[in-house]
Amino acid sequence: MTLYPRLILDALATVSYPGTRKNLVESGMVADNLRIDGMEVSFSIIFPRETDPFLKSTLKAAEAAIHLHVGNDVNVHITPEFPTKQASEPEKLLPKVKNIIAVSSGKGGVGKSTVAVNLAIALAALGYKVGLLDTDIFGPSVPKMFGVEDARPYAVEVEGRNLIEPIEHYGVKLLSIGFFVNPQTATLWRGGMASNALKQLIADADWGELDFFILDTPPGTSDIHLTLLQTLAITGAIIVSTPQSVALADARKGIDMYQNEKVNVPILGLVENMAWFTPAELPENRYYIFGREGCKKLAEEMKLPLLAQIPLVQSICESGDDGAPSATKIDTATGQAFINLAQAVVTVTRRRNKEQPPTRIVGTS
Repeated sequence: MTLYPRLILDALATVSYPGTRKNLVESGMVADNLRIDGMEVSFSIIFPRETDPFLKSTLKAAEAAIHLHVGNDVNVHITPEFPTKQASEPEKLLPKVKNIIAVSSGKGGVGKSTVAVNLAIALAALGYKVGLLDTDIFGPSVPKMFGVEDARPYAVEVEGRNLIEPIEHYGVKLLSIGFFVNPQTATLWRGGMASNALKQLIADADWGELDFFILDTPPGTSDIHLTLLQTLAITGAIIVSTPQSVALADARKGIDMYQNEKVNVPILGLVENMAWFTPAELPENRYYIFGREGCKKLAEEMKLPLLAQIPLVQSICESGDDGAPSATKIDTATGQAFINLAQAVVTVTRRRNKEQPPTRIVGTS
């Protein structure tokens, strides 16, 4: 008999925790340290406190469920775990946000911000409450792509605190460091200053209730990514790449960053941007300028969903420059492509939340 994580999680999903009246998986009590070695299974169950009255009975019930649903010959080792104050506090920064999605790329120039912006607008068009944070401190592009470069967020009082009120456009709440700096001047900040500014946009803003909080991250891997991972429990990441080999090599690095054992942020899927070029006068023609289906092949190789293939169309570039992204025109082919992407993201996010425990923030040590 071969054991795999899904078998164990399915068994634990039959165990109810009296403290929440939900099963252990729904309650987010199964830690992300599940290990399988032959017929040896070890993992931790996270309890609210060390004096939890249901601790012993829950441990026994979890072990019994694995023996019942998986097999009596499985050796089960369960360790109780308790959250520390330092680990839990950052996750309370956005208590009304259901899903935090990082849109990333291994390198610049692959259209990551275009995908993030259009995804946010498409999700809003589908009826979801959406927020978008431009986390690219040194090259913010979201204000221009939304056509709100002249907007200036103001402070509002919420429950005795002065918070930044996000700009709202196309049904999306958005913030960017671009609202607070001169767009004609380079932002010459050290890493610590940039990270502190980013934390302020997260913690000191009135984001309210959101179904999806989209993070448009900088290209590559940097201090900004680490700040996000140490500040927010990210539901999952979407990796954007072109089919080009050099872009795919960097995309692998982006995937590896999130899948690192100290990070453990699920990859929701890949988006192949600039998949082919279609001229306006020949809408049925496809020219594979950057290679053919490279991102699709990478997704298959890494057993990850390919969420969308977005063509290289002049209107996508022009609409972003004009502050009216393609997703605002859902009756066009490009607009429908981003609506389809949004629907795919909703599907994979629901599946991720059903099958995997909540992500935990990365420790600072």
